[in-house]
Amino acid sequence: MRFIGNVIWLLFGGLSVAIEYFIGTIALMITIIGIPFGLQTIKLGVLAIWPFGSEVVRTDFAGGCLSTLMNIIWFFVAGFWILVTHILFGLLLGITIIGIPWAKQHFKLAGLALTPFGREVR
Repeated sequence: MRFIGNVIWLLFGGLSVAIEYFIGTIALMITIIGIPFGLQTIKLGVLAIWPFGSEVVRTDFAGGCLSTLMNIIWFFVAGFWILVTHILFGLLLGITIIGIPWAKQHFKLAGLALTPFGREVR
């Protein structure tokens, strides 16, 4: 069932969101300072392709002030636009009863798009 859910996810917004994550990753990895950003956002791009069956947990050793600073920079580079995309797809899919599970997944990932640092994908 996860496989079917993930295939449908790719068709209804997952691929476009993953492309946004990868574009944001490239923008961050231009400099050496942005490489830690890029490593985390690559994980999120993969999660955006295949989200069903994965979970995101907050890490205990989140890095404190550093992860907060990284989340602020991420918000201005790409996080806001990915958030908007998730909300739009979530609203669009939430109109129909069949699309509600995918809409819920978009809304879950919208929160992750704002603050991806300090979390781990399992």
